[in-house]
Amino acid sequence: MSEADALLADACARLFAQHAPPDVADAAEQGAFPAALWSALDAAGMLAVLASKEPSAVADAMTLLRAAGAAGAPGPLLDHVIAAHLLHRAGIGPPAGPLTLARGDGASGTVRVNWAADAQVVAHVDGRLTLLRRAQVPAGKRATSMAGEPTALLRLDVDAEAQAPSDATAEEVECLGALGRAAQMAGAMSGALDLAVAYVNTRAQFGRPLAKFQAIQHQLAVLAEEAASAGVAVDLAVAAWPGDAALRRFAVGAAKIRAGEAAGAVARIAHQVHGAMGFTHEYRLHHLTRRLWTWRDDFGAESVWAERLGRQIAAGGGAALWPLLARG
Repeated sequence: MSEADALLADACARLFAQHAPPDVADAAEQGAFPAALWSALDAAGMLAVLASKEPSAVADAMTLLRAAGAAGAPGPLLDHVIAAHLLHRAGIGPPAGPLTLARGDGASGTVRVNWAADAQVVAHVDGRLTLLRRAQVPAGKRATSMAGEPTALLRLDVDAEAQAPSDATAEEVECLGALGRAAQMAGAMSGALDLAVAYVNTRAQFGRPLAKFQAIQHQLAVLAEEAASAGVAVDLAVAAWPGDAALRRFAVGAAKIRAGEAAGAVARIAHQVHGAMGFTHEYRLHHLTRRLWTWRDDFGAESVWAERLGRQIAAGGGAALWPLLARG
């Protein structure tokens, strides 16, 4: 990590520590949009990180998202930065306030959208970009994710404020979303590891801290290994992003698969080493693990990406596999 990357990571961590404490996530689950957090992100220029033409824009965005994941921060942050990026590329000035993202192929009338009642919706459908007015979500269409955040089934045939052709393909948008979710999962796993290490060093059993027991040490070693592997996979995908579409798809798919598989192990071990404490609402571990379980499915679960990568490798033939791995 370069000095500039380290400084950005530290700034993001401090911002989320100040503006995304556990009570903000709890309030979001009761329907309160995290407005103070959003204002702080906007004032720091972080919401427009992907609207930049800087070569480091994708890497900077993943640093931001990883820090958000580590804090268990609520809100449509990934949706917003992708939506702002798409609007910027289409020459549409982003409106004030939060954005969320809707994706579809035009074949179905409804799509599931995060935070639809609290944000303006940017729809990417059939190569067109549409900025929609804030949706009025019928009560019967409202739901919450496993993380406790609002989602809704939204019809896309509503009045639009702006429309434009989009030069971003559906695959590019999905790859960007999958990479962002993998980064958030890597951050949440790092946060879960920090909580687990702190807990076993302070909690005593039979006169000794839990951290002194070999069984606990083994579990934490596995947790740390899984979290680290997900972080490395995300770093490799970020490095591959400027490459061609085939390399990008391969690296992002590998990162989403590795992060998803690691998320299950990390959540399981983190709750095991915490014992009953880890399952209480007052303790913040659930802000991380419930997001891990939710994010595994977003922008393609492991099984979806595994099938895609399998088809990509099979189509290229055996001779193309090693060059693809070496480039990645």
